Amino acid sequence: MSFIIREGQIADMPSVMKLIHELAVFEKLPNEVELTAEDLIRDGFSDQPKFKTFVAVENDTIIGATLFYERYSTWKGRIFHLEDLIVTKEKRGTGVGMALYKAVLQHAFDHKAKRVSWDVLSWNSPAKDFYKSTGADILEDWQVVHMTEDNLSAFLTKNN
Repeated sequence: MSFIIREGQIADMPSVMKLIHELAVFEKLPNEVELTAEDLIRDGFSDQPKFKTFVAVENDTIIGATLFYERYSTWKGRIFHLEDLIVTKEKRGTGVGMALYKAVLQHAFDHKAKRVSWDVLSWNSPAKDFYKSTGADILEDWQVVHMTEDNLSAFLTKNN
């Protein structure tokens, strides 16, 4: 298999959106995606981009992508958050995921990050096994907390 990893470009965002939809189906949440390719272009390629992306390309077709961004830890300082690492179903197990993963980790290392963090679904054993095999720690005592747009609005309306 011959593919390359490179930084994502504006023209790649429709293909990245297809991967995002494929991931949503895999995660059993196909109706949760509100994002559009236009959102990705606006937010990722402005004067102050909100994220970076790497893509895996084989024969001019995007077969995988990562989306990540910088954060700041009160304990560590500069860190990165890997929002998603997506490989199309047909190309899983071929090294594409590892190559994308390495690209993000190399970027973080090159930018002197103290940590890279991300979330993994409790039932996604293959992903958890993969991350553990690379030396990543899965924190069992921490839980992800989300405040949805509707709940945020309700909270602020009630508490203002």
